[in-house]
Amino acid sequence: MDLYKIKEPSFMKEMSIGQLEALSLDMRKFLIENLSGTGGHLGANLGVVELTLALHKVFESPKDRLLFDVGHQSYIHKILTGRAGQFDTLRQYKGLCGFPKRNESEHDIWETGHSSTSLSAAMGMAIARDLKNESHSIVPIIGDGALTGGMALEALNHIGDEKKNVTVILNDNEMSIARNVGALHGALGRMRSAGKYNRAKDDLEWILKRIPAVGGRLAQAAERLKDSMKYFVLPGMFFEELGFTYYGPVDGHDYHDLFENLNYAKKTSGPVIVHVITQKGKGYHPAETDNKDKWHGVGPYKIESGEKIKPADAPPAWSEVISETLRKEARIDKRVVAVTPAMVLGSKLEKFGEEFPDRLFDVGIAEQHATTLSAGLATQGMKPFLAIYSTFLQRGYDQVIHDVARQNLNVVFGVDRAGLVGADGETHQGVFDVAFLRSVPNMVVAMPKDEDEGQHLVHTAVTYNDGPIAIRYPRGNGLGVKMSDDLKTIPIGSWDLLKDGTDAVILTFGTTIPMAMAASERLSKEGLSVRVVNARFIKPMDEAMLHDIMKDKLPILTVEEAVLQGGFGSSVLEFKEEHNYLSWVNRLGVPDRFIEHGSVPELWDEIGLTEDNVIKNIKEIIPEKQQRA
Repeated sequence: MDLYKIKEPSFMKEMSIGQLEALSLDMRKFLIENLSGTGGHLGANLGVVELTLALHKVFESPKDRLLFDVGHQSYIHKILTGRAGQFDTLRQYKGLCGFPKRNESEHDIWETGHSSTSLSAAMGMAIARDLKNESHSIVPIIGDGALTGGMALEALNHIGDEKKNVTVILNDNEMSIARNVGALHGALGRMRSAGKYNRAKDDLEWILKRIPAVGGRLAQAAERLKDSMKYFVLPGMFFEELGFTYYGPVDGHDYHDLFENLNYAKKTSGPVIVHVITQKGKGYHPAETDNKDKWHGVGPYKIESGEKIKPADAPPAWSEVISETLRKEARIDKRVVAVTPAMVLGSKLEKFGEEFPDRLFDVGIAEQHATTLSAGLATQGMKPFLAIYSTFLQRGYDQVIHDVARQNLNVVFGVDRAGLVGADGETHQGVFDVAFLRSVPNMVVAMPKDEDEGQHLVHTAVTYNDGPIAIRYPRGNGLGVKMSDDLKTIPIGSWDLLKDGTDAVILTFGTTIPMAMAASERLSKEGLSVRVVNARFIKPMDEAMLHDIMKDKLPILTVEEAVLQGGFGSSVLEFKEEHNYLSWVNRLGVPDRFIEHGSVPELWDEIGLTEDNVIKNIKEIIPEKQQRA
């Protein structure tokens, strides 16, 4: 079938199962070919081809509301709603978003990039539907990994209590980004192997109805027997105890099984769980056989072999630099432990776990728990390192304040993917952590300029005993600098002068240092002497150096790959105001809006975080010097 001609999904209503199976093959071929050039979330989408087609055949989008939790698995949905022709721009600047996007299609009724939100949103939509006396179906699709998130469990509790008509599709592939962990994962495993509860229950009900009703006692006993069957067929029956009717497990790649159960669920009153078993990566051998889930989110690859297309001899990834330094520290100090919310692979903690299996704790998609767990460890003298993406640390903000910082506990936050992350777009840009962390009492916030400084900051953080400390580091690879053999402690709050100058000062840190250095070199050729400072400690700042700069009335430009509102530049302005200095301060950074997807250089150019703009701003704050130049 020509997928580029699809405008909306109603064409499937009259398709036979044989035709749908052929369409499934076309969909997989399309994804494998297109994503080999653009990259994207291949494994998750290959696993939900039949499920997505079946949902669009049984339900009527957009009248019926289909909500994709996380959004990693929404590519088939995008094709069925007329966007196949945009897939050559997937996750590229100004191109098709890799997640559901409301301004892309009326069929995208919920935007998400973080997990565990769909059930709460579905409940809100169900309440609104009933208040407006409407009758459409509301169908959130959530993965078994996302179900470990506390927010999802809160929503299950509410939906079950209110008895709203919500059909929850539980897409169970035993994986999120990595293999799932936890007691709930174990319970789902028992459900997978226990057989179909609803079919056994219905068979028993059919038999019981044919027993002559001899008195009320027999009828009551029969009813109790029917209800008790769930405890034999599915031990625990977690979902039914929460008030849901449970259907499953369902083979997510068998249309007969899908249609039988989806139609059954559609006719059932009250909240329903349809437990669908799928295989992540189905239809593409390299992804099917991936036991480390390296095919969750991929860059370009060779279709025939599955070989990833990467630059040769690239420097080590930032996550690897940080995790390997942590491993060195763990060999010296037995108190060092690593905690991660389902990001063992993303944060490159596999080797740490292999060497110290009893000192790595993957808590699943549970950032709040991960933060407070780390706090609990710290109260007992341990040295917890919480490896967490900047975008996901947002989900544990109350715990950072209430449980860690308020008690001034020695928790190290490894804030991975800090700054603009590129293709994953606005839900994943790590640009808010500077603003929300620097406002927290007792918190130290730092960012290294290169890998060597990064390892020294890890050592500094692990040996720091005066409270919490966060080390930011970006997505991608380092600069390839030579690494010191010996680790050293960097004085907390100290900055580093990288290039001297007498006309103006650039204060910056992390990823924007090369830009500042290049701009300063270009300005020197125009007769302007511009100092560049590595402001590696965002909080506390190097107040002694700031006093010297402002006493000399040198104009200052702050540059940060983070939001300007409440960011590092704001802290410099606050210092200036507090001490009544007259220095001119300009700020460059991320403006007050959400930044969409694209390559990091393209996004930097869009927001003016460029070498040319640094030069322009420096010239604006030293106009009298520029007039003489």
